[in-house]
Amino acid sequence: MRTLTAILFGLTILFTPIAAAPQAADQRVGPGALPAAERPLGTLREQSAMQHAWLKKRLDTFLPPLMRARGIDMWVVPMREYNEDPVFSSITVPETMAARRRTIYVFFDKCAAANTPVTASCVERIALGGTSQGGVFQERRSMKPINAATGARQAELWGDEQWMALKQVIEERKPRVIGINRSKTFAFTDGLSSGELQGMSEALGSAWTAKFRDAEELPLNLIASRLPEEEAFFEKMTALVWQMTQTMFSGKVIVPGTTRTSDLVWWWRQRVNDQGMGTWFQPSVSVQRKGMKSDEIGDDPVIQPGDVLHCDVGITVARLNTDTQHNAYVLRPGETDAPAGLKRALANANAMQDFAMQEIRPGRSGNEILGAVLTRMKDKGITGTMYSHPIGMNGHGAGPLIGLWDYQDGVPGRGDAKVVPSMWYSIELQATTPVPEWDNQPVQMAQEEDMIIGADGRTRWALKRQDTLFLVGGR
Repeated sequence: MRTLTAILFGLTILFTPIAAAPQAADQRVGPGALPAAERPLGTLREQSAMQHAWLKKRLDTFLPPLMRARGIDMWVVPMREYNEDPVFSSITVPETMAARRRTIYVFFDKCAAANTPVTASCVERIALGGTSQGGVFQERRSMKPINAATGARQAELWGDEQWMALKQVIEERKPRVIGINRSKTFAFTDGLSSGELQGMSEALGSAWTAKFRDAEELPLNLIASRLPEEEAFFEKMTALVWQMTQTMFSGKVIVPGTTRTSDLVWWWRQRVNDQGMGTWFQPSVSVQRKGMKSDEIGDDPVIQPGDVLHCDVGITVARLNTDTQHNAYVLRPGETDAPAGLKRALANANAMQDFAMQEIRPGRSGNEILGAVLTRMKDKGITGTMYSHPIGMNGHGAGPLIGLWDYQDGVPGRGDAKVVPSMWYSIELQATTPVPEWDNQPVQMAQEEDMIIGADGRTRWALKRQDTLFLVGGR
């Protein structure tokens, strides 16, 4: 039994504030700031300034030709707080974390009627009920003064006031086609809720609602399109992911016979958090082992010499996302390299990556690319599956799917969309190869690496791809 003195001493320790470790003045940017080494991709303030510049340039660069190509001279995007349209984060600055009550964004191509060449200055950007987003939008208000006598009634009619403001904007500009975000195929282009559609239709009347057209590929391709400046930042993100996976799959973190896969999962989550970043999914780490099936290994095995390790990880910074899968081998005593059969398994996955990079071209559908890759795999005698997806503002991003793990004959609808320039992909796949050193046990080498389709249509890795297994242990 503890003595009263010991208990009181323990309470004193528990409630005594812990002094912060001293830091050099040149390591600090503001009150309470962490050393620069712990902010490898910049402070939130630095990222915000960067994102502001990206937003204006993206709307100037991509939106006008997208509207003109689809014959939409007005695009209306209404939404309510906590029910934001999927395109929201592609048209707002990072300080705008949610819509304000009801916010209606209106984009109008004032040059379309005259059929003059489209330029950045052609498209008006108007925010009803929202802010100017640092000058990106023209801000228009619809609220009337509220007093004690009419306050309750005004609150009741608040939503109608917003719709009336939209009607005024429309009547001033007289668009021929009004694009709305409604789709049965793409979630990214189906952001107009049934309630918002009903309220807008009732307010505008049949004359204007007759001009509604599903925007479909307009928001899809706007979300997907990326700037060269974003590509440069994405390369830095990818380099950091590589640094972290190589550290995680090393003797710095793994002690064979002691470390469990869950230890690595939480090491990743904590390291991401410590560096001021986020993630869009829970990371995973799995094991393949000679002579054992996955259900025999268990959900949270202790890592042993001879294991093949696999991770699926991602980070989120400045509203951009990565998605990466890397593989490692835990050396047995006396080994200095992985068995040749495991290296061959990785080479088969690399060949699939090559096929994908060569087949992805603007103008081709995801299903066309999938068919071409599978044909080339068959010709080379490679067994595997292809399930690659766009990435960028969303982890599973806007654009055509190139297969799903359970849809290797093509993905109806979402696989029929076309690749466009300036979009990014996660080349995600797996090759299954019998390994002689494992008594021809099939080993699945799952890989995922982010790539970029440039404005010129050429493909390149965001950084590089893994063609050598990471090695754990050894001397």
